[in-house]
Amino acid sequence: MKGMEFDPERGRRCTECFDMRMERAALYAHENGFDAIATTNATSRWKDAKQVDSSGDRAAARYESLKYWAHDWQSDEMTLRKYQVSANEHFYKQEYCGCSYSLRDSNEWRKANGIPNIKIGGEVAGLGDRYFSDPLVDASEESQDVVDEFFAQANEIAEAGNNVQERKKKLQIYKDRRKNEKDDGVFDGLNNW
Repeated sequence: MKGMEFDPERGRRCTECFDMRMERAALYAHENGFDAIATTNATSRWKDAKQVDSSGDRAAARYESLKYWAHDWQSDEMTLRKYQVSANEHFYKQEYCGCSYSLRDSNEWRKANGIPNIKIGGEVAGLGDRYFSDPLVDASEESQDVVDEFFAQANEIAEAGNNVQERKKKLQIYKDRRKNEKDDGVFDGLNNW
């Protein structure tokens, strides 16, 4: 993703990433007789559903008999359902999208907000369990308010691009903030961002 290393989450880099993955999914579906493709990326409020769906539509359009299955997966009801299934099946909880740039940016943001870094592998995540276990807590970590606040801050930081000093300056703004901190200073279920 040369030249896009400091693009913000939901930026051009994400479109390129989605396009690459959806094109491969569409090819596989076409070669193996499937009539539709979809992606779990469309279920996450951390992703722009229109951006994800556009990549899916473009990929499916290459094959006459293939459709992309678009749906409003990000409603409160679907978000809670997603986490109920994830907890019941004991699914792995990944705390970032998976790309090295997201890991870097997420950990910068976490450091500025007093939240432990993301831990890759092992049984303990940066914030609690490695696996989904409580649908209500997990859904609250992906509430629309939480996601909107994160992106308001992330977009400010992204404006600094690869200027390390400017990034640090913008991150400093959030240094003394904490999510879900009780009055007595004890953390009450840090948000997973």
